[in-house]
Amino acid sequence: MDGFLASQVVHWQAQSGRHDLPWQNTRDPYRVWLSEIMLQQTQVVTVQAYFARFLVRFPDVQALALASLDDVLHLWAGLGYYSRARNLHRCAQDVVRLHGGFFPISAQQLQTLPGIGRSTAAAIATLCFGERVAILDGNVKRVLTRYLGFAEDLAQAAHERRLWALATQLLPADQLSENMARYTQGMMDLGATLCISKNPSCPSCPLATRCVAHALGSPEKFPVKTRKLKRSSQTLWLLWVVADDGAVWMSQRPTPGVWAGLYCMALFEDRLTLQAVSGQKGASLLQDLPSFKHVLTHKDLYLHPVLLKLVGRPPLPLAGQWFDAAQLAQLGLPAPIKKLLQVGKACGSDHSRSDVL
Repeated sequence: MDGFLASQVVHWQAQSGRHDLPWQNTRDPYRVWLSEIMLQQTQVVTVQAYFARFLVRFPDVQALALASLDDVLHLWAGLGYYSRARNLHRCAQDVVRLHGGFFPISAQQLQTLPGIGRSTAAAIATLCFGERVAILDGNVKRVLTRYLGFAEDLAQAAHERRLWALATQLLPADQLSENMARYTQGMMDLGATLCISKNPSCPSCPLATRCVAHALGSPEKFPVKTRKLKRSSQTLWLLWVVADDGAVWMSQRPTPGVWAGLYCMALFEDRLTLQAVSGQKGASLLQDLPSFKHVLTHKDLYLHPVLLKLVGRPPLPLAGQWFDAAQLAQLGLPAPIKKLLQVGKACGSDHSRSDVL
């Protein structure tokens, strides 16, 4: 294939691409890796604040490797997809333990690290080390399938492999140390700013004169992917146990499972089980609070908090321990649990009803 796409993207990125994101204009693999993991299925505007906080707390891969998983999950809380945070921590430890604190320079080696897939590895290798290797994240798939008129169903692995091969053929062929970083960033920028899913800005696109989808007048039909993940739902009951001094009983969620590794109130599949655990005396003091829905990517959680106020901090027949306000502030908490605790704090506590389990 000729070099039209590569040359246009490189030139466009230099003139019109994004240059002000906090993880740009660097060849530091730690910062590039951190941003790439955070940006997986998460919007740029959301990631920016998390990225800044992570760099303050963990300025380099050594600091992240030495941190506890609880510290990492605490900073990650609210960003979602918590397996990313666990893999981030494991990856940092492997970089220090196996590679002396230096990220491998090739995409092939990078893929051996936890949480780094083919496209993420390629992004690090191209942006930091100028390796000639293709990325194929969601933005780039959209740009390439539209430009090529690639109408094969990407739900089939064979078709995605063919797109990988075409993406590799279209890469810059010279001055790789400079052009690969510019090209990779440019493809991501095009997909994020012009070649968007709906109402793409085709007249402003540097590839419009040779874009097959634009010529057909149907850019929104690309990429083609028929298999869609089905949404599911789950109902959970939360036993919110509060001591008269404000302490809350929390436990760390098991892995795998909902909110794995984070701290949460006791979860139950139904209210009868929750009531049975509270015991005869405790059951009479349970206070049902308004239920609410929390939306995950592929699942809707219907949450039913039930409050139980106690005198003192008695031992409970539940996994977990008491945490006061200062300790809670240091825990990794799921977003809805954090919001629930904030609402409870704002409303104050009425301890007129109290007992022990």
